[in-house]
Amino acid sequence: MPKNSWRRSLAEKVSFSISLSIVGIIVTLICYSWISGNSNPPILSISQFNVRQVNSQYYVPFTVINNGGETAASVEIVAKLTLSPQIVETGRQQLDFLSRKEERSGEFIFSHDPNQGELAIRVASYRLP
Repeated sequence: MPKNSWRRSLAEKVSFSISLSIVGIIVTLICYSWISGNSNPPILSISQFNVRQVNSQYYVPFTVINNGGETAASVEIVAKLTLSPQIVETGRQQLDFLSRKEERSGEFIFSHDPNQGELAIRVASYRLP
């Protein structure tokens, strides 16, 4: 082989250097997140907002936040509306997953006014993926 076939142009050297540094940065970031990652279990909190009425239905918006370090799968949210000593309406919602520091929003819909009774919304369960 001739000697010149092993030589690389300046553009090839620069693009190889840039590619190598990008791969190095990615590997470094992956190692850093693996070593310093938060390994706490999911910590799920829920907040609800003002009830709004549309026609004869009452919408109760909520937001679920995962403040823990791991992902939660099959997150189940339960709402219970009590107007007298008995439970009048219940609702359930399920989220496929909730990553760490992720938040999701949704709404429960009731046929009775939640402001006239006691409304409890809570995270009922989750599983680890």
